Amino acid sequence: MKNRIEILSPAGGMESLQAAVRSGTDAVYLGAKDFSARASAQNFSQEELSEAIGYCRERGVRVYLTLNTLMFDSDIESAVELAGYAYAQGIDAVIVQDIGLASILRKHLPDLRLHGSTQMSIHTPSGAKALWEMGFSRVVLSRELSLKEIQEIAESCPIELEVFVHGALCMSVSGQCYFSAMLGGRSGNRGMCAQPCRLPFSLKGGSDHALSLKDNSLIDYLPQLEAIGVTSAKIEGRMKRPEYVSAAVSACREKLQTGQVSTLTGDRLEGVFSRTGFTDGYLVGKRDGNMFGYRRKEDVTAAGEGLLRDIRNTYKNELQRVEISFHFCAEEGNFPSLTISDGTHTLCVTGDTLTEQARTLPLQEEKVAYLLSKTGGTPYKVRDISCHIGQNLSLPVSKINELRRQALEQLSERRKDHGRTAPGVYKYTVEKTKEIRLPNRSRARFTDTDIPVQFKDCELVFVPVTSKEEDLRRLQSEGFTLGVEVPRGMFGRENSLRKHLLTARALGINHALVSNIGAVYLAKELGFRLHGGFGLNLTNTASLLWAQEYGLEDVELSFELTQEQISRLGAQIPRGIIAAGYLPLMLTRCCPGYTAQGGCKNCNKHQILQDRLGKDFIFTCDGNCTEILNCVPLLIPDKINDFFGIDFYDFRFTVENSVEKVENIRRFSSKNQNLKDFTRGLYFRGIK
Repeated sequence: MKNRIEILSPAGGMESLQAAVRSGTDAVYLGAKDFSARASAQNFSQEELSEAIGYCRERGVRVYLTLNTLMFDSDIESAVELAGYAYAQGIDAVIVQDIGLASILRKHLPDLRLHGSTQMSIHTPSGAKALWEMGFSRVVLSRELSLKEIQEIAESCPIELEVFVHGALCMSVSGQCYFSAMLGGRSGNRGMCAQPCRLPFSLKGGSDHALSLKDNSLIDYLPQLEAIGVTSAKIEGRMKRPEYVSAAVSACREKLQTGQVSTLTGDRLEGVFSRTGFTDGYLVGKRDGNMFGYRRKEDVTAAGEGLLRDIRNTYKNELQRVEISFHFCAEEGNFPSLTISDGTHTLCVTGDTLTEQARTLPLQEEKVAYLLSKTGGTPYKVRDISCHIGQNLSLPVSKINELRRQALEQLSERRKDHGRTAPGVYKYTVEKTKEIRLPNRSRARFTDTDIPVQFKDCELVFVPVTSKEEDLRRLQSEGFTLGVEVPRGMFGRENSLRKHLLTARALGINHALVSNIGAVYLAKELGFRLHGGFGLNLTNTASLLWAQEYGLEDVELSFELTQEQISRLGAQIPRGIIAAGYLPLMLTRCCPGYTAQGGCKNCNKHQILQDRLGKDFIFTCDGNCTEILNCVPLLIPDKINDFFGIDFYDFRFTVENSVEKVENIRRFSSKNQNLKDFTRGLYFRGIK
């Protein structure tokens, strides 16, 4: 028999945490002041974290700490120290994005449960299997999956699955958005997203908010998710108010307990926060213009003080959620005792007043039971009371009440106790043993097979794994050193991609560019030489060591690193950078083109979005996912030799025609200084 699905709620601060717990959540997730993907939330200091964990443990609520940002080498030691502190306080798990940090935690804190953050972009059976084999207990799946796709993952391996069931939807696949970083230096991967996608972006014939989705709501599907084996139903919203948290938890609890959400609860949930209503488009596989919405004036005014007050009243009192039993014992000439048990912990307290013969009314079992049942204001609900009382005895009521209070207090302390000891000190060192060499080796990546002859000099040329077999043969015959790229978005097509990989292997192509952990696992399983792409978000030495140990031959570093940070990285694995091309700002499964009249029918594989400043952003679709590209290309021909410690650089081509492709490689050859309308990316300005 499968366990009931867990209701998991956000806690941006202590008030939200209490609202969630009193509304009936099973678990909460929260962030510390550092390393949280919601850095703008209130979050918890170390002292507050300890208090929150104790509060939840007393009430039988699990607590997960978010360490779900990418780490630089300068962050690792502090992040491990924070995880160690949380472990010593009794945290139930940590949610991690950075694969380097995860690999360290597995070794330094082997008993600490790891949950793979949705920022890891896991959306295939192979991705889930990869994390399971790495020692993760749970994976928070990408929000874009359908019910069928979730079920396929659930059947692939024993790892626990966590699914977002209510809250905001990012337009981009989590962990694959660089929009805020590139436009304003505030990285979503570092918890500093400025949410530029909520601003007006217009599409000819479509919406003027073509990057803004309605909030996700899958609460009606909780029974189906539970039936296919999903462990946890996650509510988004660490930056939202406590009333929102309470309303969402209440709706989930009602659905699981009664099979429906009452009209009152549903109205409260929509009133407290929505963007033109809710969507279930991803889960049911209806990705269309109806998924888009933005925060209108009427959405804001719906959350008036009257509504908020009504919601607050639902959680103003302690929820009695922990069942206990009492056994009272009183014999003449002895001190009375009270035994309390919650089914796991059992303890006994003894009074300080001897029982004696009654002079008037003797002590009755019914009276004792009444006094012991008075547990209001505590998280305890009395399930059973038994008494053993001698004949004609007397004991002051105040002494029975005192026994009850002492028993409850001691049980609370026992429930808070986790029996863990603080881990040893962890020291993170980066040995700079990597040879410093000039980046004189180039590679190229294309989204088509129209490759000019000038790129034969590249040591590797990657084309889509879905390319036609005849085109692959032609390129081989023309003398290109060929590899295939597995797309970052693999939703629902792992079996198809496996067949394409096998076709490439049969042609003698054994190089694979892989930018998702699922793609890494799949290509490794099929015997390819693995070349890690930027989508793996490798930003520190520990992550490079993971790649090295996992069998990758070389890696493309995250373009959120600066030139200086790149030069300081350790590990031996060869590494490179993207040096030319339109950088991808988003990977989306819901295409902006859906908002246009005719939707995909009018799409010629790419269209143009325009922001409020008149800048054009091309988006290009492969039929499964869409990449939204920067408005200007990245070009660093005159700066490439300033990058110490890299082994190669990549040309990345997406929408360029043959002439533009050749022009870009010529610019690198001539180190042309007279470039216009281009960016040097984040390599020289960095991110927050």
